[in-house]
Amino acid sequence: MVCTNKIAMWNIDLTYRIKHTDTFKRLLEKRDLLNQHRPLPNIALQKIKEALSIEWTYNSNSIEGNSMTLQETYVVLNDGMTVKGKPLKEHFEINNHHKALNYLYDIVSQKKRLDASIILDVHRYILNNIEDLHAGRLRNAGVRIQGANFVPPNALKVSGLLDELIHFVRENPLQLNSIELATVFHHKFVWIHPFFDGNGRTIRLAMNLILLNNGFPPAIILRNDRKKYYEALNQANKGNYNKLMLLMSQSLERSLNIYINALPNSKDDYQEIRNIVKEPNIPYGQEYLSLLARQGKIDAYKEGRNWLTSKQAVLNYIKTRKRQRLLE
Repeated sequence: MVCTNKIAMWNIDLTYRIKHTDTFKRLLEKRDLLNQHRPLPNIALQKIKEALSIEWTYNSNSIEGNSMTLQETYVVLNDGMTVKGKPLKEHFEINNHHKALNYLYDIVSQKKRLDASIILDVHRYILNNIEDLHAGRLRNAGVRIQGANFVPPNALKVSGLLDELIHFVRENPLQLNSIELATVFHHKFVWIHPFFDGNGRTIRLAMNLILLNNGFPPAIILRNDRKKYYEALNQANKGNYNKLMLLMSQSLERSLNIYINALPNSKDDYQEIRNIVKEPNIPYGQEYLSLLARQGKIDAYKEGRNWLTSKQAVLNYIKTRKRQRLLE
């Protein structure tokens, strides 16, 4: 495939930065803190990696309709067992995603940059024993996506558009940080919709190659955020990246906090917001702190349906607000 270098369609409205500059700064600082402590203790690192890998597989499959629970996903992967009453396809989806994930980590260890062959390989893993005819192959006909506010481009354009997107990511003409770049890549890939099936699982893996290659842990979009995720993609189709940048940042912050909490002498103490509001010197109620968390205005992350933050994160927000008022 030959890249045509037509980047007009990759012009991005960067006004989202007004709302997300502080968040990007915080995430990059956490990434740097994590990298300063590398190599991490091997036992702790392996345990976290294994847990996140199972969560990653469970959440990505669940977003696409797989009915396996997190515990059932664990049983299939760790015990090699089948779950009674669950379709064989769902077992394949679990094992396939886990193999694709391990392939991705191998690519990172080899310090390879994103290219079309890696994307096709990831997709081949995803659809193995499910849609072998289409696994690792670009679509050759039109498709429509239920619930989406756009129609993917003509199949004859897919190869060229995918090349252009990869060129955009590799050259990064807008000098986006790695969080922005992974998010834009995620959206534009979904818009191109290069495969008949497996696009979502493939991009939620492939976009993490950008993050992992830049020292971040993986960003895992949670099944509980499925509706928010699809709404954010639809907003991005209209040129508005605010919601997608926020969701991606929150997904990444969760993984960063999990790793940072495992560092020796870590002082961060993340708790459910309902507990944080009971701490001394916290002037806000649970509803307001939850709103700040959802908006990405405080250092917080989600576990299931509950938001977690720390007393220090809230105090930092209070200090920032005071500085802003003095400048007004």
